[in-house]
Amino acid sequence: MPPIGRLLLIVAYGVLGLAAAGRSAVQISTRLSEAPVPYLVSGASAVLYVLIAVALWRGWRQVALWGTGVELVGVLTVGTLGYVQPSWWPDETVWTGYGSAYGWVPLVLPIVALVVLLRAKRPALVAD
Repeated sequence: MPPIGRLLLIVAYGVLGLAAAGRSAVQISTRLSEAPVPYLVSGASAVLYVLIAVALWRGWRQVALWGTGVELVGVLTVGTLGYVQPSWWPDETVWTGYGSAYGWVPLVLPIVALVVLLRAKRPALVAD
């Protein structure tokens, strides 16, 4: 992965992780009983974003791949359920509306990250 691509992904995931953590911390600490599922999903997404940022920083490619895959499934699932069963989502999460409250970054970012990670060349094995 080119260093600039990796750096941009780390920054994007770090910023999104901080935003989701702030949002979920306020929601969970002040109104958890009003909408526990959406608020806990926001908290889980914050943890996932930070995990992905750390994995990218540390070069843990498999963890980053796994994390972005889980993220994409989460965004698609929550986004779809928000339209199919709106009563399940009495308040927004980071992934509600496919991340529309965050400019659809939560939908686009895992796709970009997966493309970058899957295109990155693995280190060549040296034959003895």
